[in-house]
Amino acid sequence: MQRGIRGATTVSRNDAEEIREATQELLQMILKENSLCTDDLVSAIFTVTPDLNADFPASSARAIGWQLVPLLCSTEIPVPGALPFCIRVLLHANTTRSQREIRHIFLRNAVILRKDLVDADN
Repeated sequence: MQRGIRGATTVSRNDAEEIREATQELLQMILKENSLCTDDLVSAIFTVTPDLNADFPASSARAIGWQLVPLLCSTEIPVPGALPFCIRVLLHANTTRSQREIRHIFLRNAVILRKDLVDADN
């Protein structure tokens, strides 16, 4: 069965290395918390806020072994007052977990996006 898994994180500035580190931290946490490996992944859609253009989040995924996973990057809608310097991902994965068992991961300042999905230990 396929499930969608959401995640987001932030960086402090438009810096390629910071984008890579934050993206990789987010992706590795999603895999760990959902007991997934790269063979379970179907695809991933990344968005970044308009203030981030120093690197592609998909490049960060490729660097940690996601060579065969179809990846797509896009710019988030520039809503006034939206959280800046934000990287989001919608990951599609094959899993036996139910919708309720899926762990969506929101790190750093992105925890404000979905407080309803973030556990106290996250």
